[in-house]
Amino acid sequence: MIRFKEELYKWIFAVLALASLVFLVGIIITLFKESIPIFSHYSFFHLLFGTQWYPTFEPPEFGMFTLIFASVVVTLGSMLFCVPIGVGSALYIHEIASEKQRAFLKPIIEILAGIPSIIYGFFGMVIVAPLLQNVLDIPIGLCAFTASLVLGIMATPTVASLAEDALSFVPRSFREASLALGANRWQTLTKVIVPAAGSGISTAIILGMSRAVGETMTVLMVAGGAAVIPKSIFDPVRPMTSTIAAEMGEAVMGSTHFSALFAIGLILFLITLIINIIAEVISRRFRLKLGLGR
Repeated sequence: MIRFKEELYKWIFAVLALASLVFLVGIIITLFKESIPIFSHYSFFHLLFGTQWYPTFEPPEFGMFTLIFASVVVTLGSMLFCVPIGVGSALYIHEIASEKQRAFLKPIIEILAGIPSIIYGFFGMVIVAPLLQNVLDIPIGLCAFTASLVLGIMATPTVASLAEDALSFVPRSFREASLALGANRWQTLTKVIVPAAGSGISTAIILGMSRAVGETMTVLMVAGGAAVIPKSIFDPVRPMTSTIAAEMGEAVMGSTHFSALFAIGLILFLITLIINIIAEVISRRFRLKLGLGR
């Protein structure tokens, strides 16, 4: 009877694990199936590097380079905000803050990570955009810089929480050995703790980037929505995700426009897949370097 239960549990967990793979394969097949028609009308080079996105023109133009470029600019800009703040917050909470401060700050970060993205969008549209427009004296507050700032704020809790978890896995003996050899607290932090937690910190940063590149509602509300290559960071842009969200409801099912939006989704999927593969490679390299297993 016990052996039967063990076999039953094993098969149940195997089916659950396989379900994740099935869903992933289903997503890939759907994206490829719905994207194929657009490639029969336009070349891959034209779609990827074309700079004109006018789906309502006759003939329509589906150049995706402006959308991809906007996503890259906004994502990299958000990393400039969230990486220093997120990693710095994690280091402070885990290594410097008192128990009372840690008990207060850690739940606050967890709460910020759980706020819906549309709330960040409202915050950026109503408060951040007008403030930046007045302070920086720019023509419009809804631009790539605003989107980068709001996305950076939104991704900071993810980076801080995951980086703090990575720091918590560093054995206490590492700190004790460093201090026993005469290193001060700062040297221990920068030369021992951070390198030992480098795998988790790097993964936290890349997962924060993954969230930023895949965000929809926030960039739809604060990026400005202009499908053009910006001349500066203060110009409106339209990333890939906001294009899909804004136009999918208007695209006729089965049309080239509909297929082009799925092609954008396919490119976005490949970008996030590459980001996650890089995160895994970096994590494994750090583990092997430190001799923490394969």
